[in-house]
Amino acid sequence: MIAISADFDPVHIGHEKLIEEGRKLADEKDSELAVYLNKGYSANHAPFFLDYDARREIVMDLGADKVIPFENLHHRLILSYSVPIRLSKMINDGVTDYITAANISLDEIATKAERFIRQGNFVGMPKNYPNRNEIRWYAINEFLGSKVNFHVIKEVSKGGKVSGRLIRQSIIDNGMRLDGQVRSVLPKVTAEVLEREIALGKVPGTRDHSKIYNTLNTTSRGNLSKIAYLTSNAINEIIKKRIYSDEETIWAAFRKANYGPVMTRLAISAIEEGVTKQEVMELMKNYEKKGVIPDNQSVSHVIKRAWYVANSDLDSSKANEKFRSGKIKVDAPLVIHAGLNLRKFEAKIMRENENADVYVDKNGKVSIQMKIDGKKIKTALRLPSNEVTYIRYILDSNFIPLKGTTEKVGKGYKIRLDIG
Repeated sequence: MIAISADFDPVHIGHEKLIEEGRKLADEKDSELAVYLNKGYSANHAPFFLDYDARREIVMDLGADKVIPFENLHHRLILSYSVPIRLSKMINDGVTDYITAANISLDEIATKAERFIRQGNFVGMPKNYPNRNEIRWYAINEFLGSKVNFHVIKEVSKGGKVSGRLIRQSIIDNGMRLDGQVRSVLPKVTAEVLEREIALGKVPGTRDHSKIYNTLNTTSRGNLSKIAYLTSNAINEIIKKRIYSDEETIWAAFRKANYGPVMTRLAISAIEEGVTKQEVMELMKNYEKKGVIPDNQSVSHVIKRAWYVANSDLDSSKANEKFRSGKIKVDAPLVIHAGLNLRKFEAKIMRENENADVYVDKNGKVSIQMKIDGKKIKTALRLPSNEVTYIRYILDSNFIPLKGTTEKVGKGYKIRLDIG
């Protein structure tokens, strides 16, 4: 089976060329042409401008034999994790050839992919690499030991790169109308379907803003800490900027927390869908068992790195670099016992096995909040400095859950922190 994979939002003349070349290859090999379309959220974690059914209709009209959806990944995982999962599905489906477009050759893609294949690490793809996504797909294909052949065609140019983002923005800027310039970079069927869907009020796709605002305006630090892709810094900026009633204020909070556009969209998608760190971790572990997630992107690897960096005499960037060398062996504790600072009335109502939400307070202290007999308890935890740093790294790991539970120790109480 010959495969193409993209957002196709909307399908432009560059995508049309991909489908044409894929059709030729499929006919030569007496094979099917399958287009894998992202569904639900784009690879950049945004709602689609044109929904899946409309994009599927266009792709089929342009010559694909079938369209297969990729679902439920792009509000849960960044590209370096979702690409291995998508490619693994394609391999299991019987894909033999993959066709993509780039402005660099297959030889250059292969050369740039070499060190990522060698390291088995697809997270740190340099931003200045042209066609980074094509390099990532090629590297992961080689890493998985796949026999899928890659075919690269030249990107279509029409006075510059044809960009879905620019097409979408132009349509919006023109009051949801297609001007002559936009029409020149769209297949006729795309223009027809776009105008129909615009008339039906289905374009552009939107988020559930009321749910997002409600979560950001009302959720405690402890419960926000359970949501995937929210760091302690982001949570404190979110709380500082309450009340939310527009998108710009949300983006301002994430900018203040040093999130870029892609991570901001991913975090907002996690908020919108209620994606927890626990859910993401379980998803990753499931794919780890299938051999899809590389070892140095695994859950245990992230935990070990946090423990090593927290206990290293080096600054964090140098410690991370040393750990990434692969020569460091670490046994990271998965349980930490933390002391409590309790007032007298709090000590009197404490019980064993009560849940305690863990978070970082506005002063940067690792703290817990809990309710016992209707009374709220909030207090900083007592921990050695290396364990404080370790817990901070876990809380900021994006997808490692941290569970707090009260436990009786002698005449007093501690908090048991279970990691992962």
